[in-house]
Amino acid sequence: MNNPPLESPVTDAEAPPEHTPLGLGSAMFLVAASMIGAGVYTTSGFTLAALGSPAWVLVAWATGGVIAICGAICYGALARELTESGGEYLFLSRKLHPIAGLMAGWVSLLAGFTGAIAFAATTFEAYLGWQDAMPKGVIATTVVVLAAILHTLGVRPGARVQDFVVILKFLLIAAFVAIAIAMRSSAVVDVPAERLTNESIPWTTFSLTFATQLMYISLSFSGFNAAVYIAGEVNNASRNVPRAMLWGTCLVTLCYMLLNAVFVLAAPSEAIVGQPDVATKAAEAIAGDTFASFVRVVILLGLFTSVSAMIMSGPRVYAKMAEDGFLPGWFRFSGQIAGKPPVAAIWTQAALGILVIYASDLERLLSYLGFTLSVSAALTASLLFWVRGKSGVRIRPLLYPITPIVFVGGTLLAATLSAVNSPMQAAVGLGTIAFGALLYPWYAWREEQRRKATGE
Repeated sequence: MNNPPLESPVTDAEAPPEHTPLGLGSAMFLVAASMIGAGVYTTSGFTLAALGSPAWVLVAWATGGVIAICGAICYGALARELTESGGEYLFLSRKLHPIAGLMAGWVSLLAGFTGAIAFAATTFEAYLGWQDAMPKGVIATTVVVLAAILHTLGVRPGARVQDFVVILKFLLIAAFVAIAIAMRSSAVVDVPAERLTNESIPWTTFSLTFATQLMYISLSFSGFNAAVYIAGEVNNASRNVPRAMLWGTCLVTLCYMLLNAVFVLAAPSEAIVGQPDVATKAAEAIAGDTFASFVRVVILLGLFTSVSAMIMSGPRVYAKMAEDGFLPGWFRFSGQIAGKPPVAAIWTQAALGILVIYASDLERLLSYLGFTLSVSAALTASLLFWVRGKSGVRIRPLLYPITPIVFVGGTLLAATLSAVNSPMQAAVGLGTIAFGALLYPWYAWREEQRRKATGE
């Protein structure tokens, strides 16, 4: 027994999976669907109020994009080495220790997907505006169930529908930007000095304010790593998964920059500063109520694809954990039939998401997710500082060590600020991370008993 307990018997050098029904396009659209949710449509009104200048708002979003792109590069280097599905769980369990992987796996189960699905679905319900017509949570639950049905039909059919909706979403965003630019001449860019100024604020105070706003913005970039969760079902994964993350993140960053340029430059600042629904307020100021309704449809599409993407990604992590003995066997993929999804894991994920919909609120979920996901992502990218690949040399991403330093530093800063702003949610997040470590001794004991019984 030279290996650590529960070390997976599967080697990274083995042949690729028997079925790889997804291509580069589907993996890239999964990244885009995971990233574009409510954040980009709700954040910049508060950021404008805090930073005092449209230019600084755009700088903050550009900075968030650079950090996310560095993260995509870092995850891409690990994905070239490990081409199975599983994400952080796979990377940490194979390259650090199974206990680290188990901790990341429980973060995915309890926060990374379950909490994020509940957040996106609840936000969908809030934006739809039918709360008075139906009991709280019914619409959000319906969204989760529809996404689960979609991905139960099969890997390729579910991905094709999701690809179509993501493409439609990008076309509608492009239409929104084009119309806003065409109507810009009718919008008066007015920046009231008493509401929007930072000239008298000390630089140290402004730097802290900028970092705090960057923490909120960073949540809109979470999901850049979505392709690693389905890597085992992607054709030529060692090549296509890193490309999907990098290209998808760059595309979404460009999209975010265009949207925010419209929000803070094409609309009167007085109409959007401090507003929680900055997108609809900007659209209304630019071209009236009809245009605002159009933007609401774009937001709803983005939120649905976000739920769909996470319902697709999360269960792949649990299927990999089941293969390694950390979860019951029924979480595994449904046989070796090409394109057959892990149906039990999908519906378990949906049920957990629905449970959180009724058990928490948006504000607490946001703080909890921001801290927990930042810590997990930073730990994963930190692997690049010491792990070696199959060739015996260190795994080095593009522009090493700049890219991992930028990403790890940025995500840890976000985690620290989140903990300061919401210490209770941060404590719950640390408890989530530690939960896997607390379970590991039992798993190790169970594996030891199994090996004794089988004579291994």
